[in-house]
Amino acid sequence: MVIKIYFERRNKFIKKGEKIFSVQEWLPIEKIFESGIIKLKNKKYLKILKINPINFNLKSELEKKAILESYKIFLKTCNFDIQILIQSTKQNLNKNIEKINENVKKEKKEILYKLSNNYFNFIQKFNSIKNSSTKNFYIIISENNEEQEENIFQKLNEKYFKIKETLFRCGNIVLEYNSKKEIKELFNIFFNSRIFLK
Repeated sequence: MVIKIYFERRNKFIKKGEKIFSVQEWLPIEKIFESGIIKLKNKKYLKILKINPINFNLKSELEKKAILESYKIFLKTCNFDIQILIQSTKQNLNKNIEKINENVKKEKKEILYKLSNNYFNFIQKFNSIKNSSTKNFYIIISENNEEQEENIFQKLNEKYFKIKETLFRCGNIVLEYNSKKEIKELFNIFFNSRIFLK
């Protein structure tokens, strides 16, 4: 949304003959390394981690207490700056609904047919009332350009392993984006989910 507003305002206020900045000039990224580490124009280095979450609400009270204690350890152990990013993407359940409907029609036993049909009606109603969405969770870690790049990369990797180890105790799986291709795909998802330029 921010990017869309930016382009709308930019196009509205551009005067004739005024220089139009490209997206590359606007983005703060200077370079993406083959290892997936990003160098910003302000000489800061970033590493992006994807977090596979757990469903906290499905856990027992004892499990919830253990998870919260592990999360406290995560916050105490990772005594460096982190940024948590949540990306919400709307989902279209129409294909799933069609498959469920096909399976319902194939069901021969009456009781299973009724159960399947009730489930189909529930999913259809849920999809029409509420926009279904999936959420992706990311942690961004950073290092300033005070040393050689090799040392910066090592420090970022140390932070990654610390986060991976401590969040694993909470039940989360932490994955790193460790290639230039993966980072480009991630940015493509972020930008193309918010704006469609003609």
